[in-house]
Amino acid sequence: LMDNYYDEISEGYEELHREEQEKKIAFIKVRLNEYFNIEKSHSLLDVGCGTGITTIPWNCKRTGLDPAIKLLEKGNKKDEIDYVLGAAEDIPFKDNSFDIITSITAIQNFEDLEKGLSEIRRVGKDFFILSYLKASQKGKIIEEIINRLFDVKLRFEEDKDIIFFCSK
Repeated sequence: LMDNYYDEISEGYEELHREEQEKKIAFIKVRLNEYFNIEKSHSLLDVGCGTGITTIPWNCKRTGLDPAIKLLEKGNKKDEIDYVLGAAEDIPFKDNSFDIITSITAIQNFEDLEKGLSEIRRVGKDFFILSYLKASQKGKIIEEIINRLFDVKLRFEEDKDIIFFCSK
């Protein structure tokens, strides 16, 4: 199970991924400002947040969801983020709960791609930033599901990720 993998590497997770993830968020923010203005009053859910590296940089009310308890525990000391233990396939929030949903380099790890992406769509109001690892063998399936479930406004290729800006 992926959860166990991330629990097992939790000690070195940030060392392994921080720089790369921060670079991705910087890339996303530069492009995002041209299309969508995130305000303090907005609520954001980061699905597959890990330790919060991809959750922290946003200037709004933030919630991070991840199935790996040890990664969440590492993140709990940071910022004012509500960390929630859970999987993308069963997001514990009501429909249209969040203004913005992000899922950065996590989608390829979902147990059930269709269910995870459907849940993301369900709890989001109308703005989604989704990315998956370019090297993933599930890329074609992920693209197909995203294009079917969301209105893709922009698609970027970053160093290691394919990044989508979408609405419902």
